[in-house]
Amino acid sequence: MRVARQLDATTERLDLIRQVARIDVATRLLVSGLYAGAHGSVFRGRGIEFSEIREYVPGDDVRAIDWKVTARFGRPYIKEFSEDRDATFYILADLSASNTFGSATSKHRRILEVAAALIFAARNAGDSAGLLTFTDRVEGFIPARKGRGHAVALIDTLIRNDSRGRGTDLNVPLRFLARRVRRRASVFVVSDFATPSFSDTLRLLCGRHEVTAIRVIDPRERHLPDVGLIELEDPESGEQVLVDTSDEVLRSAYADAVAAWEGDLAAVFRRARVPSVCLTTEEGCETALRRLFAPRKVGVC
Repeated sequence: MRVARQLDATTERLDLIRQVARIDVATRLLVSGLYAGAHGSVFRGRGIEFSEIREYVPGDDVRAIDWKVTARFGRPYIKEFSEDRDATFYILADLSASNTFGSATSKHRRILEVAAALIFAARNAGDSAGLLTFTDRVEGFIPARKGRGHAVALIDTLIRNDSRGRGTDLNVPLRFLARRVRRRASVFVVSDFATPSFSDTLRLLCGRHEVTAIRVIDPRERHLPDVGLIELEDPESGEQVLVDTSDEVLRSAYADAVAAWEGDLAAVFRRARVPSVCLTTEEGCETALRRLFAPRKVGVC
């Protein structure tokens, strides 16, 4: 039995390595197609060099509004910054046990794919990238650097996935990064966000860095299927419970609870002014990558 599990793990790892190679190619094509130019980074965050003040147009980032100039002229103006040519990016990848759930693709697999795509995009743009893997603890931290060799080391860390924890607590990695990284960076948090409250810690990190939330979900988590009696297990705690999914009242209550939780999560992102994108395990990898690199809005799907 142990040999069979080891063979399955080896096969899955080799498959993931092949997928990562395909992601590298797809990321190159998407980045070159979406953002042409000498430094067309997909991470089009606010740079550090002030460029000009101009009148606000719909679609501009409201965080860039210059309120003093706006008050003076009676209509909104924004500050524009030239893109930072020595940008720094950190990818926070959630490796907790709750992400083993998934239908065609597990959430864990999709999180690794997304993290790999972000690393490749940073490398192709000549930017520095760092990685922080976490569960209910910081599993690993690699400071941001440039170069192909560094990108390979980050990818290798993702594929090996030697995590010790099973739970999820976003407060731990957010607080760690806020303390550890002083220079302003763009931070991508890739997780299912099934975690205790992290609102205060998120706002703390946003005071120092530009944060984007990338939420990975499986559609079956939103609605219980009508399949009769099933045994559900919490992958983080190991707790098991027998559920009668043919009970319409139960299914409705479950859907309402999930919707309420997602509404609370959306409010957390809005208060912190954190843009977000939601990716599912059912969509193909290339479709997910296209949505990943599309413009993001404050809130959650």
